[in-house]
Amino acid sequence: MTDPAPTPSPLTPRSTPRKKRGRHTRRVSRHSWRIAVFLGGAAVVALFSLGFAWLAETMLHFNREITHAHWWSALLMLPIAFAAIRWLTLRHAPEARGSGIPQVIAAMSMPAGKAQTTLVSLKQSLWKIVLTAAGLLAGASIGREGPSVQVGAAAMLAWGNWWQKRRRFAVGFRPDALIAAGAAGGLAAAFNTPLAGVVFAIEELGRGSVVRWDRLVIAAVLSAGFIALALVGNNPYFHIDEAMLTAHGSWQAVLLCAVLNGVLGGLFAKALLAGPMVWLPSVARGWAQRHPVWLAALCGLLVAFLGLLTAGATYGTGYEQSAALLNGQPLESMLFGLAKLGATILSYFAGIPGGIFTPSLAIGTGIGDNIAALLPGAADGRLIVLLSMAGFLAAATQSPITAAVIVMEMTRSQDVTLLLLATTLLASFISRQFCPKPFYHAAARNFRRDAMQKHQALTTQLSGQANALSEKTEKPKA
Repeated sequence: MTDPAPTPSPLTPRSTPRKKRGRHTRRVSRHSWRIAVFLGGAAVVALFSLGFAWLAETMLHFNREITHAHWWSALLMLPIAFAAIRWLTLRHAPEARGSGIPQVIAAMSMPAGKAQTTLVSLKQSLWKIVLTAAGLLAGASIGREGPSVQVGAAAMLAWGNWWQKRRRFAVGFRPDALIAAGAAGGLAAAFNTPLAGVVFAIEELGRGSVVRWDRLVIAAVLSAGFIALALVGNNPYFHIDEAMLTAHGSWQAVLLCAVLNGVLGGLFAKALLAGPMVWLPSVARGWAQRHPVWLAALCGLLVAFLGLLTAGATYGTGYEQSAALLNGQPLESMLFGLAKLGATILSYFAGIPGGIFTPSLAIGTGIGDNIAALLPGAADGRLIVLLSMAGFLAAATQSPITAAVIVMEMTRSQDVTLLLLATTLLASFISRQFCPKPFYHAAARNFRRDAMQKHQALTTQLSGQANALSEKTEKPKA
């Protein structure tokens, strides 16, 4: 009689495949949960961006009603509002000033920790929403798309950190990946342009390997854009009634738009980076440094004068004026482009929260209207306006691919993509001769330096307090 076959031991090789299958199943579940959290964060970012867009449009509507009913109201609103917003920014949200894109770029280049979170904190972002909306209500020449980038990054980072604190669901999120996904998703949802959000993530934010190779980041960006499209409809940001005509003379328009916008866009970015002190006489620089709130009020007064000069066209984002020019409808003033450029610089010098993205598009359309007047019959005037819009944005940001794709996608003008790329690439190259450092990245260095200095000062202060406390507790023992 033969002995029965021995029962396999748990340590025998036959049990190893089961263990491997179990571990593999857990790994798949862990990865699936990570995807779910990223996509859930994309939905949060899309809702934040759409809510912010509704609030901004409401404030712009109120501003139009007030300024049309009382032409002199801007002379009172803008100085007072600029001073109040600047005071609130200095007191409650110092990291919310300006565009918001430089803060995101700076945060991505910093090690994970308190200093990084400060630049894209949810508290600062909520203040940015409120203060940007207040600036639009007053008539500041600012946009909401740059702030949407910072708000999106803060929302996604807070979402990921919230899940990370739950032990059952902690799957090891990289903060820089969360920031990149939220920032680009915020831009995609703000413009209804999912593809442009991906290109922005790769070209502007993806200087490292995080965005380029992390598929979750790209998926989250696309999801935020598609969620926005599903909620508000597949409508272009700028609706063009009739197709634009392209001809051989279009290349002459490409060259002129690229050169003129490259020069003006490079000088525009250089002026923003230089700051207001460069433009003030040496006697007044000390006063301006000591009294930033009064400086903001002065900037607001000058913005009001530019608005009166152009019948209120320079107030707000410039969306209505850009849409009119893209459809061949002339404006009352031919000075719109240059006046909008000056109003945007002054609004930035005031130190209030607000982006330069949409105002740059409006500046480009105004310059394009002037170029079309110089080239009657050479090309479709609306095409020149479109090319100039993309050219100035590329020159101001030195992100030519993003500028071409975002203008193409927001106007649904895929048939002139080649002309847009040629204009943006040449304009960006010319801009670099006047402003060698890209605006967003040069400004990001300043935010990074300030954040690190504040963090080091706080760490030193806390360390000193801890040492003093330990000395006090040791003295009685001696």
